[in-house]
Amino acid sequence: MFHYLASAFDWHFFEFITVRAGGALLTALIMSWVMGMPVIQWLAKKQGKDQPKRDYLPEAHAKKNGTPSMGGVLILLSLTLSVFLFGNLSNSATWIALLTTLGFGGVGCIDDYLKVKKKNSAGLRGKIRLLLEILIATGTVLSIGYFSPIGQETTLVFPFVKEWQFDLGIFYYLFGIFVIVGSANAVNITDGLDGLSTLPSISASFVFLVLAYVMGRIDFTGYLFLPHLPNTAELTVFCGAFLGALLGFLWYNAPPAKVWMGDLGSLALGAGFGTMAVLTKSEFIWAIAGGLFVVEILSVILQVSYFKISGGKRIFKMPPIHHHFELKNWKETTIVLRFWIISIVLALIALATLKMR
Repeated sequence: MFHYLASAFDWHFFEFITVRAGGALLTALIMSWVMGMPVIQWLAKKQGKDQPKRDYLPEAHAKKNGTPSMGGVLILLSLTLSVFLFGNLSNSATWIALLTTLGFGGVGCIDDYLKVKKKNSAGLRGKIRLLLEILIATGTVLSIGYFSPIGQETTLVFPFVKEWQFDLGIFYYLFGIFVIVGSANAVNITDGLDGLSTLPSISASFVFLVLAYVMGRIDFTGYLFLPHLPNTAELTVFCGAFLGALLGFLWYNAPPAKVWMGDLGSLALGAGFGTMAVLTKSEFIWAIAGGLFVVEILSVILQVSYFKISGGKRIFKMPPIHHHFELKNWKETTIVLRFWIISIVLALIALATLKMR
């Protein structure tokens, strides 16, 4: 809205992406913080005190029974309203990122709703959920390819190496789908302790905010030997809104959490990050910035694979890996804080790759 007002009334102040990104960040932060308690109270009233809990979780999780889920609605509401206020709605990258985020949030919402309604942890059937995720991700990567600059549609960019790009052809679309769906489920799996996935998501949002701004400026891309993607500059506003919404949500999600984001929030976050990675040609940088999420999902894959191959033996006490440390008698706050530190360090390393070429 402010972008159009700037054009109509010569408010040149709002023509600057950095100004609108800052406005989106502050607006999303305030919205998420102000709406927090009313939304949490409404969710608690609707869901009741007997929340479904997976039977295999450590016993310490039993005392959390009654904490409302689906708090991701706070993030998505704040994000969407802020993007509509400060974003350029004629920009295709903004719509692709927003619609993919909301689409995966919708899948997560159905999953969460079924869990609450049926009073068990089953939710949406795994195959159906995965199919819906793949369908949304397919539409996303095809849209990205359609709106990408000529010659950049299927290009893979490698960090650390100057001007090293590889054209994957049609296989890039499969790779993009893998990145988006994999990211969504990696964040979803990580969201198992109070605040565990929120701060790593905040650091990832900051990384993408920098990437979107840099990729959109020809002077920066020329200096850093990066592909110039002018359409992604507007994603700076989207990332600012994402960052603000997450900061506001962390106020209520920090241990001990008053609300959990649920699949509604975690699937949306992961898909949003995966989409921004494909849009900014920074899939490998995202693997570094989101390294904590990568380790979490790999711990599950490794455990399941080794269990089948070895005839019942285990690598970890319980996957994902944060439960392994719980069963080693680490306090929950210790696990969360140490994982937060790791995520911040990984975000800094990811940003450093921009110069290490």
